[in-house]
Amino acid sequence: MAASNAGMVNINSDLGESFGPWVMGNDAEVLKIVRSANVACGFHASDPTVMVDTVALCQKNGVSIGAHPGFADLQGFGRRVINLSPKELEANIAYQLGALQGIASLFGAKVTHIKPHGMMGNMSAESAEMSDAICRATKAFDRDLIFLAQANTEQGKSARKAGLRVAEEVFADRTYTDAGFLTPRKEPNSMIKDAAQAVAHVRRMVDEQAIYSTSGKRIPCQVDSICVHGDGPTAVTVSRAVREGLEAAGIRVVPLTEMNLKH
Repeated sequence: MAASNAGMVNINSDLGESFGPWVMGNDAEVLKIVRSANVACGFHASDPTVMVDTVALCQKNGVSIGAHPGFADLQGFGRRVINLSPKELEANIAYQLGALQGIASLFGAKVTHIKPHGMMGNMSAESAEMSDAICRATKAFDRDLIFLAQANTEQGKSARKAGLRVAEEVFADRTYTDAGFLTPRKEPNSMIKDAAQAVAHVRRMVDEQAIYSTSGKRIPCQVDSICVHGDGPTAVTVSRAVREGLEAAGIRVVPLTEMNLKH
């Protein structure tokens, strides 16, 4: 975190992931806690009406609106590997950004950041080619968008190379490998479900500007934003505990748009 962001941090969550009559997560409660939302754009989850409802809730709660583009994989919730060419990936990103901005326009609102979802996020974290394609589409759409990047990955490198502002993100309720990547969800220790454990995990990362792997390896990184997941049974409890734990330590929790992030 740059010195100018000392004493403040963002909390974000992946939201708007319901579809038709199928409900995912508790967006109404989570949006009272987080300050930035990554809104699904219809490919891995969501539909136009869900997007409208989610943006309305963001506006009501003063939460900044981000696009959460994923692979076109409703059945797999965007968590399966799909190998797209750079051209296909660029087109997919532009399409999803346009969809969410169209919805936001109904409210006189603006999309202000982007964060790739699920497997697209994890693959691009390790792939400069994928991250470059995502950043080309993002910059073409709006060069002022903030790229919410997994900390210390190819995403941030590509975004900076493209001249985009970058917020480096860590996860409150996920663990890390020794390589600094998220522990795959199929592993038994990938999620942190205990609220007190999540608060301690987050405080340590913010205080030390570093992530720690499950084996205890310390990996220095910039911590601008903390992701809490809105789609599990413990989501609201963990999210609320994380925010309260940060504020009790005198750390202000602000929208991404209020962070000092350089191009």
